Amino acid sequence: MFSGIVEEAARVVAIEQEKGNIHLTMECSFVDELKIDQSVAHNGVCLTVVKKEGRTYTVTAVQETLDRSNLGSLRPGSLVNLERSMLMNGRLDGHIVQGHVDQTAVCTRVEEADGSWYYTFEYKFDKAMAQQGYLTVEKGSVCVNGVSLTVCNSQDNSFQVAIIPYTHDHTNFCEIEPGTVVNLEFDIVGKYISKMMQYK
Repeated sequence: MFSGIVEEAARVVAIEQEKGNIHLTMECSFVDELKIDQSVAHNGVCLTVVKKEGRTYTVTAVQETLDRSNLGSLRPGSLVNLERSMLMNGRLDGHIVQGHVDQTAVCTRVEEADGSWYYTFEYKFDKAMAQQGYLTVEKGSVCVNGVSLTVCNSQDNSFQVAIIPYTHDHTNFCEIEPGTVVNLEFDIVGKYISKMMQYK
């Protein structure tokens, strides 16, 4: 489980294809604190550490993950948002994030707003999935590339988020522009409520 508060934006240093899987090797500042089998969110995708070497570690993404996320488009040098799993004795600063990406979205607009930014994202709308909670709501939570954010201007197939300078500078939002594909995880609480409503 994660909170959507990114610890570090780190670079991919190597990618290895193995049949339908890819092995991503990352360099980051907290490698010494990681353990084999530990979960780390990469752009919001929960992946398991399988190898450590010096200042790098490696995780594996299977085909299902590649089909649902933007990890397949990463290249050496790509900036990836990282978050280790949440400590249960701390504050939940973001919202409950599982690291199970639902689908991707495309950035369609970036607007500068006197020191902050508004990003607009569009995603494929499916009415049946929306009835199960795969949607955004005004002032609700959404996870974009692993970042816990508050929704504004929620539409059937799009929404906006406001990004403050700190988030812009310390995550890969600094590289998101129109056309960039991002990962979305909709709010798990909304999914549960939608499911329960079907049995009323």
